[in-house]
Amino acid sequence: MRKEFKALSWGVTAVVVVAVAAVAMRPAAADTASLKNPGFEEGLSGWSCSAVAHSVTGNEHSGSKALGAEVSASDHGLCRQTLSIAANTPYTLSAQVEGNYVFLGASGEDVPSVTTWEASTGGSYRELSLDFTTGPRAKEVTVSLHGWYGQGTYHADDVMLSGGEGASETPRPTISPTDGPEPSASPSPTVSGKPTATAPAVSPTPTAPTASPNPTGSGVPGPTATSRPSGALAEHALIGYWQNFDNGAKALRLKDVPAAYDLVDVAFADAVPGRAGAVTFRVDSGLASALGGYTEADLKADVRALHSRGTEVVLSVGGQNGAVSVGDDAAAKNFADSVYDVMQEFGFDGIDIDLENGLTPAAMSQALHSLSQKAGPDLIITMAPETLFMQSKSSTYLDLALRIKDILTVVHTQYYNSGSMAGCDGKVYSQGSVDFITSQACLALEAGLRPDQVAIGLPASPSAAGSGYVSPDVVSKALTCLAQGKGCGSFIPSKTWPGLRGAMTWSINWDVAAGKGFSDPVSATLKSLS
Repeated sequence: MRKEFKALSWGVTAVVVVAVAAVAMRPAAADTASLKNPGFEEGLSGWSCSAVAHSVTGNEHSGSKALGAEVSASDHGLCRQTLSIAANTPYTLSAQVEGNYVFLGASGEDVPSVTTWEASTGGSYRELSLDFTTGPRAKEVTVSLHGWYGQGTYHADDVMLSGGEGASETPRPTISPTDGPEPSASPSPTVSGKPTATAPAVSPTPTAPTASPNPTGSGVPGPTATSRPSGALAEHALIGYWQNFDNGAKALRLKDVPAAYDLVDVAFADAVPGRAGAVTFRVDSGLASALGGYTEADLKADVRALHSRGTEVVLSVGGQNGAVSVGDDAAAKNFADSVYDVMQEFGFDGIDIDLENGLTPAAMSQALHSLSQKAGPDLIITMAPETLFMQSKSSTYLDLALRIKDILTVVHTQYYNSGSMAGCDGKVYSQGSVDFITSQACLALEAGLRPDQVAIGLPASPSAAGSGYVSPDVVSKALTCLAQGKGCGSFIPSKTWPGLRGAMTWSINWDVAAGKGFSDPVSATLKSLS
């Protein structure tokens, strides 16, 4: 959620410094796919990069230079290049990377958005590689590299895009597995900030559940809807994200979420390759391992357990590097159909929109209204925009929120990893203060959202975000300021909003790791507002 970008705990083996020359046969690049300056030997020529990214010497994988980015709390060192490609063609994208939390991705019109990463390379270069197949309208692809906020310098070199039917085969050296740390079985990462959607690193994402409840001859039981007791979300609710991955936080079974939470966002759904807008969901293998075994059947039972105590459970789509894209009618239909299928299979009560790499308000509004028609009036829709995207009615997330006001449950904006922002009084406030939180919430409230559709979002602990953590006391002051006009800082809202929905945190796992230092005091404050 930035919310934290999943700080994975990857297993690191001893590095054996033995360069084993291996040759892998892969298709050569088609004549439509030609990366410029793939080794950064010509500086940043051909690439569009952030201010912290440079062509550097002394840390190259081959040649004399490499990409180096000194990632900060406000800049993750994005570097990208757009190039022509062929339609209906399989491609492989790869790069050599070194550092903590290095990401490689590809996206474009009629190109499935795909991402892979390395949580830690142990100080050695490791190869990132991903496969994708372009659609019939594909003409260009954007290749991207970046690190993660506050995680130090990363390096990248030898970026390759190969593919095209009929292309000749060209030998390409690969690094022996003994040259560095083995990646963990878990295919998804996050660092302080918010986790990305889990993306497949070595195996394709499973296809989305079909609409048929039990495919003929499959021999496998189909999805089973889990009913939940009737009732509405708490008047003043505590909302938290449950991490479907293992990282430095506490690995939790869903049923072990503290009772203080009224709504749980399950993070995250996966994109379905080749089907724009479609999502699927499975228990992450790394989490299953950390818990000594945890299956989809276990999670479904846990959803029922949370329902039995009155806790709502929704599926979150996105994360900092989420690959789901809904930009047209076809993608909107795929999104609505696939989300509804996953809800039926797992018993989820709704959907959380946390797409941090951009969204198209009109198309997403269409998708969510379609989902609402399928699921009925009890559907819960939450949103977790970054602060920047709630600044005005023309900002993407505030635009979307107003378009779906008739079916929207709550927007819990991330008031962290933001830097300074102008509040509803026009003054600029620094993140990490009561004034920042209250003046930003005021923007959404004065734009036309109902108070019950607005909540404030903060990290559960200093480890949960790159920047913007505040003590629970500051969270409580911001809540009472907005709802009752008490505990305010220098910014005094022109009115109060007693019906303010509540507070969200990234994440429940970080909260539990910190001894419930967020949920206990904040839930007490929320109860006092009633």
